[in-house]
Amino acid sequence: MSYPQPTPEEIRSWLLEENRYTAQIIRQHGVFIQSVGGDKRRRSTCFAYTVGLFGLGHPELLVLGICGRTAAQLLNTVAGRIRAGADLVPGQVLEFADWGHRVSVETVPNPAQILFAANAYYQRPDEASVPAYQLTYDDELGRFPWDAGYGIPSWVQPRPGEFSA
Repeated sequence: MSYPQPTPEEIRSWLLEENRYTAQIIRQHGVFIQSVGGDKRRRSTCFAYTVGLFGLGHPELLVLGICGRTAAQLLNTVAGRIRAGADLVPGQVLEFADWGHRVSVETVPNPAQILFAANAYYQRPDEASVPAYQLTYDDELGRFPWDAGYGIPSWVQPRPGEFSA
């Protein structure tokens, strides 16, 4: 079945409405969470990221392999810390009272290949993408991907720079 292609005007109108909605959510909640589903059969991981922290002078946050509510809670919790004055740095490890994992903050070297909604919102071209930190979580035994015996498949939580949307 063939579908009609949207006109450039329809695309511009849709993008404008998306940016309005994103701005409304940022005003109400501090950040907008963009979630993208994965497909285990195709070894395609889900991911989520923030939109709104760049406007505060901080990189956006990205998490891979955690979906839905858990991803939103993690990103909202860390974004709340940033809005309260925290300034994350690569290598920092964060802990949570209500989640049994730790995360390590890592620089994302290719944010333009992932943060499409953030770049659209801030009107940033690929060569001047908003920056991002990946929140890399530990496995059930507290091991990170660089530790021996890490128990999460690499396709679920790829290392920074090994993933693009």
